[in-house]
Amino acid sequence: MPAYDRTYLERAKISFGRMLDYAVYDLKYDLSTFWEMFLSSPISKQFERGNVSVLAGRSGVELALMVCGIEKDYPKPFFSEQRSREYWLGWALAHYQWMTGLSFSQITEYISIDEIRGMYYPYHEMDIRQFCDKLDEMRDYRKRQTERMSRRQEPSV
Repeated sequence: MPAYDRTYLERAKISFGRMLDYAVYDLKYDLSTFWEMFLSSPISKQFERGNVSVLAGRSGVELALMVCGIEKDYPKPFFSEQRSREYWLGWALAHYQWMTGLSFSQITEYISIDEIRGMYYPYHEMDIRQFCDKLDEMRDYRKRQTERMSRRQEPSV
């Protein structure tokens, strides 16, 4: 079930992609470090719930600065004609989150953010539904594996 009205989806995907791109290339954060900051920030919950002021009322640069707590003296954004892997990652994850209604924490519980970024090839050239199907498949498989391992480690009564 979609997380919010489709009207805001395209803008949300662009902002989310730009947020990750700016955090990595302009603010010089390691993707995993920034991702953990994002997950623990109020911005992640507001985005997941479809808060319009976050989805469509802020640029990706503003979102990244809010996550990092930077209010002044921040690097001027560099806009490249080429979209980075991080931009695609944000764009694709925003779509997946909207489509599934899962939290960003739930999405990356079984698959690391770096591993999802690694899906750029070949998924950036495919229809977004193929990326979503593959992420579902990977999450389901790893969730089942984790549950099996947990059952094996439980003491028998």
